[in-house]
Amino acid sequence: MSYLLGVIFFIIGVLVSVMIHEWGHFTMARRFGCKVTEFFVGFGPKLWSVRRGETEYGVKAVPAGGYVKIIGMTDLEPVEPGDEARAFYGKPAWQRAIVLSAGSFMHLVIGFVLLMVTFMAFGTTETTTSVSAVSVCVQPTVSAVCGPGTAASPAKVAGLQAGDTITAIDGQPVATWADITDKIRASAGKSLAVTVRRGEQTVDLTMTPYAASRPDPNDASKTITVGAVGIAPGLTQHRYGPVAALGQTMTGIRDTITGSAAALAALPQKVGQLVHVLFSNEPRDPNGLVGVVGAARISGDIAADNSSFASRFGSLLFLLAGFNIFVGLFNMLPLLPLDGGHVAVLAYERLRAWWARRRGQPVPPRPDMNKLMPVAYVVFFLFVGLTVLLVAADLIKPVQL
Repeated sequence: MSYLLGVIFFIIGVLVSVMIHEWGHFTMARRFGCKVTEFFVGFGPKLWSVRRGETEYGVKAVPAGGYVKIIGMTDLEPVEPGDEARAFYGKPAWQRAIVLSAGSFMHLVIGFVLLMVTFMAFGTTETTTSVSAVSVCVQPTVSAVCGPGTAASPAKVAGLQAGDTITAIDGQPVATWADITDKIRASAGKSLAVTVRRGEQTVDLTMTPYAASRPDPNDASKTITVGAVGIAPGLTQHRYGPVAALGQTMTGIRDTITGSAAALAALPQKVGQLVHVLFSNEPRDPNGLVGVVGAARISGDIAADNSSFASRFGSLLFLLAGFNIFVGLFNMLPLLPLDGGHVAVLAYERLRAWWARRRGQPVPPRPDMNKLMPVAYVVFFLFVGLTVLLVAADLIKPVQL
């Protein structure tokens, strides 16, 4: 049930984000006097609609996006007599640019709000130096399970208990769980002197990490041999005040934008890797491409986790925030039929007009959209192909948390 609720949460979050995206276009178009005749969520057959003034609002059968119909988006579209002054193409360039960019901007606003709410209401899950669980064995590989032939947990053998707080390893104090992990992973087959605080007592233990195969943190498709003792860290929730939350939010947006830009730049390479993984026995790269289906499954996995409600719900909001920021950036790529493609055509139009004025020549007409439509169709079908590939990968080889 928790898994299903997580999936539903993500689907609803995406649909609401789409509505807010279109509301951004709608609001700015109306603000600049454009005539908006339709505001729909979904595509295909109409399920329900209502007319308010000159605009029809409704829902269509295929929940794969949404749209706002603004009259006169291009010169190809006929405009009813009397509506010429309200046609989109007749508005000043700066107003058209704002209308075209408003949808993507709203995704950034959604991401900002979700991150602020998350940091203030739920905080971040942070590890401590306490031990929350001690395993009975150490799996030689991630996919292995405890059973005959698996090594006994060095932590269990040494007498480490859940609730113990590790204070030092080999006489060197440890301040974070990362310090503990680094020392253990680097000591496969080597004896370690571990000092723990157990209640009011200080206990000295000795354990020898087992050599285990784990994913390479620098390349998830490869494995490395590291030390493992079979322990899990304690977790705590750290909430932020408004000022600190704002700083964390801006940092989160910056990091997400940087990561999204890097992902977009590596898109051709990632697509090739995904095709290879799909038709081989290699595991899926958790840092590779993930589609909406995969993101919904990850949302379900997060909701079904055994961590606290605050940790799970905060992680769901983080996931939805990151999704919105990425979509906002992706939609501004200078490719038709994306909003960024229309902005690029507008920029080209104004650049040609500026250059003509500088040379004392008549301002040239707007770019002929008939000549650009084949490009838009090619890009559209490439996106459809990528979507099909991602859905197939997310169903056949889903990303594992």
